[in-house]
Amino acid sequence: MTILSAILGALLILIILGDAFETIVLPRRVTRQVRLARLFFRYTWIPWSALVRLISSRKRQETYLSFYGPLSLLLLLVVWATGLVFGFALLHWANGSAIITTGGTPGFSTDLYMSGTTFFTLGLGDVTPRTPMAKGLTAVEAGVGFGFLALVIGYLPVLNQSFSRREVNISLLDARAGSPPAATEILRRHSHDHGLEALRMLLSDWERWSAELLESHLSYPVLAYFRSQHDNQSWLGALTAILDTCALIMAGVEGACERQAELTFAIARHTVVDLAIIFRRPPLEPEKDRLPLAQLGYLRAALAASGLRLREGSAADQKLIELRRMYEPYVYSLSRYLALSIPAWIPEASLTDNWQKSAWGPGSGFQRPDLKEVAKDEHF
Repeated sequence: MTILSAILGALLILIILGDAFETIVLPRRVTRQVRLARLFFRYTWIPWSALVRLISSRKRQETYLSFYGPLSLLLLLVVWATGLVFGFALLHWANGSAIITTGGTPGFSTDLYMSGTTFFTLGLGDVTPRTPMAKGLTAVEAGVGFGFLALVIGYLPVLNQSFSRREVNISLLDARAGSPPAATEILRRHSHDHGLEALRMLLSDWERWSAELLESHLSYPVLAYFRSQHDNQSWLGALTAILDTCALIMAGVEGACERQAELTFAIARHTVVDLAIIFRRPPLEPEKDRLPLAQLGYLRAALAASGLRLREGSAADQKLIELRRMYEPYVYSLSRYLALSIPAWIPEASLTDNWQKSAWGPGSGFQRPDLKEVAKDEHF
């Protein structure tokens, strides 16, 4: 029993330290599927999201879903700390509970208390190690506890910085693509003079943003659970709108920045595929076609009313379908798992941008045009 306790204690410590190293320190994706942190997030997110989805109010759903990211991170740190304390307590117990205590006979509860006070560097003095082995274990645990605290202090600011960098471009997309963002709105709002050059610069910025998202969310997958400030915005929704825009341009928006669209599409598609792999979400076909042929016709007419021409014909339609098949199944799979909405290709006319809203009344009075009515005016 003593040998078994020593083996279990040492194994528990090594597993947790290895998991903390891979999660916090190692700046690359870990391909090994069986990991404590990965299992923790998977088996806490699934019941949490399932319970929240039972709430009828969408706004309250988003509120409770937003709690999960920060709360799960704190709980994971608690799980790590508890496991390390328990592991060192097993080593002390296997060593014969060689502890001097002010009252009672030392036992496993005393070992657990000794381990806890040592790990958190309390140094109360009511329990002390008696043998050289016990003193060595105490010194090692105190060092591990101090290092663990240092890692946590360094880990949380890195996550906050990565989250802030992610959200900046999402907020900037509000006036450029609507709330929620939509590919048709992006193209329509860049149909002015010099608009295509502004669109090229926008796609260039989102090429870099997609690469940063890929690197940060592969290194720190917990960031995927962090929700945006507004309920109608998300990193997945913004990425989908950019992919939709690139697909339209590549399918044949005449005079647009096709080469930049290809570059942005490549890294954005790479991002959604790799994140689907990280969360072990196989591609799923959407339950409902996001862009049926009738809506594609409205889209063409709306773009034409804005001065942009999308090529017509079966070849252009087939190319757009093939491009959509490259990313939509992965986007839909991530959407189902993370409970994040996918934006429509054509936005509703009743929606207003977030910057136009106010808690004290209406905003500027700007009304987004009804693209279906625009299409009718174009005699589609």
